[in-house]
This record gives sequence, structure tokens and C-alpha cells, in this order.
Amino acid sequence: MKRSIAIAGNMGSGKSTLVDFLHKTYGVVPFYEPNDENPYLADFYRDMKRWAFQSQLYFLSNKFRLHQELDRQPGVVALDRTIFEDAEIFATALHQMRKINKRDWETYQGFYGAILDAIRPPDLMIYLRCSMRTLRQRIRLRGRKMEEAVPLSYLKRLDRLYEAWIDSYEMSEVLVLETDRLDYINDLIHRLDVMERIEAVLPDEIGRPNCA
Repeated sequence: MKRSIAIAGNMGSGKSTLVDFLHKTYGVVPFYEPNDENPYLADFYRDMKRWAFQSQLYFLSNKFRLHQELDRQPGVVALDRTIFEDAEIFATALHQMRKINKRDWETYQGFYGAILDAIRPPDLMIYLRCSMRTLRQRIRLRGRKMEEAVPLSYLKRLDRLYEAWIDSYEMSEVLVLETDRLDYINDLIHRLDVMERIEAVLPDEIGRPNCA
């Protein structure tokens, strides 16, 4: 039976770790954020207002292709960051910051709306909530220069947009995990709690845990 689990959350919230956990525990097929470098990124960081629209449109089209591939995959899949976040969080933040003008924003929204009609929503959306302090600690620990350069004000803006988006999200079941002190990798009690909550939503589809 085809089912999909989407993992959403701010930078440093633990999305890739949870996708990897679901893959190892249940054998679900993992879909990670594409690693292909956006050809507009270098220009974008030099002149955000000039290149924000092109950069975000590239991200949107790339994520659309990923969702199409996911829709063709049989069985249960887990996706690290969704197309909803590209549009509802990151592109919206740039529009709010006046890096994407009204005309370009309307074009972007039209494309996004057409994509929503062409893809199926996930069966379960897992939202990873995390405090700003923990996010910044994790970003520093993993040492990605691009993320370390992100201003605190921008990270807070993303957090506000994430909270507003998940509060209004109604396309599928939602499971919110508070991840500040959650350690399902090393703590058995935490691990069983996370597994129990996921299995409660997808009891017949998720399969038996791989205890090997």
C-alpha cells in the first residue's frame, strides 16, 4: 500500500535524522533534500533582490520533480522537507522582506498553485518543533558555513512562518514532535514514544520495526 510521510521543520530541527531513523527502523524509502547546487545561489547571495525570484523558482521546480518521483514510488516513503515549506516559508520570507516583488510573487504563487493540484499530499506530516537556542546550537555543531551566516532575525522569521503554516495545515494528519530534549537515537524511552506515536497514525502501513 502506497503511503508517504513528510518531515517538516526549521534548519537544525532534525529532519534528515528522523528520515534516516524511519528508514532504518521501518525500511521506508528515504527521500532527502536534493543536493544539486542551485545555479542561482552565488548570484542570490551577492544580490538577493535581483536573484531571489529566480532562485526560489528553481527550488520550487526541483522540489516538484522530487514529489513526482515520490508519487511514483511504491510502498512507504519518507520525505526530508516538502514543497510546502519552499513556498510557505522560504519564498514567503523573501517576499515579506521585499526581495521578491508583487508581480514576481503572483507568478510564483500561480506556479505553486498549479503544482499543488498535480501532487498528492502526504499521509502524515511530522513537524519538528525546536527552540531558537537549540536550533542555533545544532547549526553551529554541523558546521555548514552557509547556515552559520544566517542572521538570527531571519531564523526567527522562518520560525514564525513555520508555526503559522503548521497551525493552518489541513491536507493530512499532523504529528508535532518537540525536539529540544528528544533523543530517540540513544534513549530507548524516547525511541519507543516516537515509534508509538507514528504507528498510531499509520498502524497498518508502517510495517514491523526492524529490530536487527
